[in-house]
Amino acid sequence: MALCGSMSLQDPILDAARATVLDFGVGRATVSEVARRAGVSRMTVYRRHPDGAALLRALMAREFAAVLEQAERETAWLGTGRERLVASAVRCVDLLAANDVLVRILELDGERLLPYFTGTPGRFQRLAHELLLERVKRCQQEGSVREGDPEQLASTAELALRGVVLSGHAMDAETRTVTLRELARMLDGYLRP
Repeated sequence: MALCGSMSLQDPILDAARATVLDFGVGRATVSEVARRAGVSRMTVYRRHPDGAALLRALMAREFAAVLEQAERETAWLGTGRERLVASAVRCVDLLAANDVLVRILELDGERLLPYFTGTPGRFQRLAHELLLERVKRCQQEGSVREGDPEQLASTAELALRGVVLSGHAMDAETRTVTLRELARMLDGYLRP
């Protein structure tokens, strides 16, 4: 499953948006500053992203899709589908908790992320959910994940992962390592036949 789809990882506007968010946070990042850093006009930015919120959503989707792909790559060698699913999900949480953009937004503009985690799912949540759902179904077919409604299994696993994503950046390295190990144990126990 190609995670980024048509989303290019090389995009001067999104690169400029990333740098702007890292420097100023979301609240003080402007389309004008992004356009200046990208070397394009504001109208060029607006043609691709109708407003600042759409630009931020595109940036977050790109950042997080790259994290999902990295986690998948790093865990592809593991044995059963369940082992790969658990390891990939936990690695993704670890990478997100350390992601520069997510950490900066949580530090300066945490309230802006709340709708992405509590409201209607955005592109990243849909992508993560689709990936989890696909993996749960495949693992059920191979027998490494228990029977049950795959939609419910994927949704419950996703909710458990979300909490650690939001709090992981505030943990010291030892606490995060222990938390991730326990998260893996919990997820594996939940999915095990």
